[in-house]
Amino acid sequence: MAKVLVVTSGKGGVGKTTSTAALGAVLAQTGAKVVVIDFDVGLRNLDLVMGAERRVVFDLINVVQGVAKLSQALIRDKRLENLWLLPASQTRDKDALTEDGVSGIISDLRGRFDWILCDSPAGIERGATLAMRYADEAVIVTNPEVSSVRDSDRIIGMLDSKTMKAEKGEQVKKHVLITRYDQARAARGEMLGIEDILEILAIPLLGIVPESPDVLRASNVGCPVTLNNAASAPARAYADAARRLMGETITMMVPTDRVGLMSRLLGRRAA
Repeated sequence: MAKVLVVTSGKGGVGKTTSTAALGAVLAQTGAKVVVIDFDVGLRNLDLVMGAERRVVFDLINVVQGVAKLSQALIRDKRLENLWLLPASQTRDKDALTEDGVSGIISDLRGRFDWILCDSPAGIERGATLAMRYADEAVIVTNPEVSSVRDSDRIIGMLDSKTMKAEKGEQVKKHVLITRYDQARAARGEMLGIEDILEILAIPLLGIVPESPDVLRASNVGCPVTLNNAASAPARAYADAARRLMGETITMMVPTDRVGLMSRLLGRRAA
């Protein structure tokens, strides 16, 4: 039975799309059939991170409105045969999404895939509520800053009230994924520490992804960071997070970008 996972947050720019692509790639590498869906209608970016922007013909809204079949809109990844993308529309707004349309798509995908990852837009408007509506589990992505964590707390409340599971008296299983974490800055009190975030949100920790230029480099070349540089600190963090989603017990580590200041200076001079 397929598992529907929403990757969400209250604040924009925390790394939802990066995380969706990275986790989807790792899950597909295990042999599972995975589809990632971009719910950010009007501002799609998942196709860019996946390197599929030139291959988009039909999109999520086309399927919702019956203009195209689901099989026509799905884009198969060129690197992983088990990974697929359902892109958002760039020319429509979120009002074009309907609950019946999304319900039909999710139901169809459940019969074809093992994992359905929904990349939610930020905030609490229609696109976000529909992205989480049919979720079995949720990954709440947050940066270690007060505004991001506060907004994530609001999203947790929505998951407990606005989903199909909530209306049936059940709970969406929730995890927090901390991104752009810098251990040195946290030690100096310049950002929230891990314990502070967990105390506020009170949900299990899925992973800690460090601040790293590898994430930006991967996005710029249109490749999930877990494929572009699997040995990098963020890729290892995402790989461990994906394994935890699959039920494995993996020791939680605080990852660091091992490239020190001197190495970066020498690299600049060499360049």
